[in-house]
Amino acid sequence: MSSINNQTMRFRGMDKEPESIHRILAEVTEALKERNYSPIDQIVGYILSGDPAYITSHKGARNLIRTVNRDEVLEELVRYYLKSKEEESQE
Repeated sequence: MSSINNQTMRFRGMDKEPESIHRILAEVTEALKERNYSPIDQIVGYILSGDPAYITSHKGARNLIRTVNRDEVLEELVRYYLKSKEEESQE
């Protein structure tokens, strides 16, 4: 029988600054919009699959997104979402 580890795993935090990730996502989003792609669909596809082909090469967006680890992008997106929800509940 296999034993199941019931301890919570820890995730190591980001190496890049959040502002850098925000800037990269903003630039990638702009390039995707200019090429008439849905930034949400394309970025989610990239995060889930790791395939950079989800991101347009327009304005160097594909190379830019690859400068950031996908885990860091996901971590910052979750952090931003949770912070906005916390701020909403305080209003």
